[in-house]
Amino acid sequence: MQKRIKIILAVLISCLVIGGLVYQFTGVKTLFDKDILSTAQIKKNIGSQTVKTRTNSQKQLTATYKAKLASGDYTNANPYIKVNPYGTSPLSALVVFKTDSAVKVSVEVVGKTAKTSIKSNVETSYQKNHTISVLGLYADYQNKVKLTLTDKDGHKTVKTLTIKTDALPEAVQSMSLKVTKNDKTKMSIGDSNLTFLVRSTQYPVGVDADGQIRWYSTNYVQHIFKVLSNGHLLYLTKPDNADLVYNDLVETDFMGRVYQEYKFSTETKSNESANSKDETTIIHHDAIELPNHNLLLTVSDGGSKYVEDTMVEISRKTGKVVKVIDLKKLLPAKLYKEYKATKRADGKLDWFHQNSIDYDTSDDSIVISSRSQDTIMKLDYKTCKIKWIFSSKAASKWPARYRKLLLKAADSQTTFTGGQHAATIWATNETDQKQLVLFNNNVAISNGDKKTSGQYSEGVSYLVDETNKTIKKTWSYGKTLGKTNFSNVIGSNRKMTNGNYLIDFGFNNAGKTSHIVEVDPTTNQQVFNLTFTNFGAKGYAYRAERFALYSSNYQFKL
Repeated sequence: MQKRIKIILAVLISCLVIGGLVYQFTGVKTLFDKDILSTAQIKKNIGSQTVKTRTNSQKQLTATYKAKLASGDYTNANPYIKVNPYGTSPLSALVVFKTDSAVKVSVEVVGKTAKTSIKSNVETSYQKNHTISVLGLYADYQNKVKLTLTDKDGHKTVKTLTIKTDALPEAVQSMSLKVTKNDKTKMSIGDSNLTFLVRSTQYPVGVDADGQIRWYSTNYVQHIFKVLSNGHLLYLTKPDNADLVYNDLVETDFMGRVYQEYKFSTETKSNESANSKDETTIIHHDAIELPNHNLLLTVSDGGSKYVEDTMVEISRKTGKVVKVIDLKKLLPAKLYKEYKATKRADGKLDWFHQNSIDYDTSDDSIVISSRSQDTIMKLDYKTCKIKWIFSSKAASKWPARYRKLLLKAADSQTTFTGGQHAATIWATNETDQKQLVLFNNNVAISNGDKKTSGQYSEGVSYLVDETNKTIKKTWSYGKTLGKTNFSNVIGSNRKMTNGNYLIDFGFNNAGKTSHIVEVDPTTNQQVFNLTFTNFGAKGYAYRAERFALYSSNYQFKL
């Protein structure tokens, strides 16, 4: 028996020695790395599940509106109108009525100036029962709302409503939103698009081309604010605005009706190797909807000393984790074991700091952004194998097996990024070439360009040749603005449907100002300029998004 124990101990010691040598010479982690949690442990730590707290609280409201419709008391001549029908979207209204014959209804919230009306064909089929969502109302205003009823013969009847709204809450009213440029003929605004300020905390707001607030939620939101394929909203919030932790992910709509909500663990299951304070918020920077409609989230593993370096796919129906991607298992161990570029007050190591995910439908892959490594990567989503890496870290500093994955600059004008955010991938006319769009903070965290670091920030577009592993800068905007628009942290760059770019210089003037501009890339001239100030502690614009209030895939139904 003793002989057997000695043999086992010898084998274990040999494995540990070999594992140490493997790491020393290759930088690749081994099975004996105590800082890497198992997939099962991460799933347990995340603790995600669906709950019905909000949906249950809204059941009676929905029942009330159904009863109003069923009563037959309300017609298009005398409709039932309820402002803020679900208590969290004060600049929305529900209009309920019956008609004798089947009609389709379109809605228009009349704007105060040219091209600020919000319009939608809210019904796509002829019907007699109507539940109309009215979105984009002005606050503290007698809003003029036109309903156009069209019958099967094409005859139209217009009903004009007056809908009064309450004043904005003090925290929103005190914000300063100053528009100095709004060429509405060149902006990408469509019939119902607003510019949404997705803030690092506090109320999310949507503004029109004049800078007028036309939508906000009374729920605080942090970082995640997306429109899903069904036209619903996905955002990260908390049970009460006074709470500290954002761990509630909610699927709702612009009316405030909740369809699904996901709860995450607020308790950290400690890993015996982690000597640091507990993590609080599980989800941090981003979330996307996958083709199977599940959600892919950026998270912390909830138990190790490392944070913001893990992704989990959760089931849309159950909320349970069905896939885990731990980036420590994909990258050289030296990147996280020897990371010293940034320090956190809680002692944890934010070696990767993933701040975005985007999905490429052409090859079932994801593009992710790492602020701490000044790096963007593309991963095969099924196998989790790295397809390419865009990083200014010298090839000689990467282990040999990673060097073939590095993108090489196609010319001397192509610069590398530093501390970048919001990377998205776009198809081009060539199957092996993709457009990479991002916001380059231009901060040298661990690898960025130290010569220009801190001098300016920019929205950038690159052309990536995925076959030849090259990258070329094709457009940028921000360098000429210099330090005035330098954003040390946060920010975004979004490609619009008309080809323009919406850029959020989110952290200007030491975090006191966010500048949002829309730029026509053919002229490099601004067509929209919004200065956002007086937004309260950490209330700056983490991202700026251009979303339509009315989606073609969405119709409000009771």
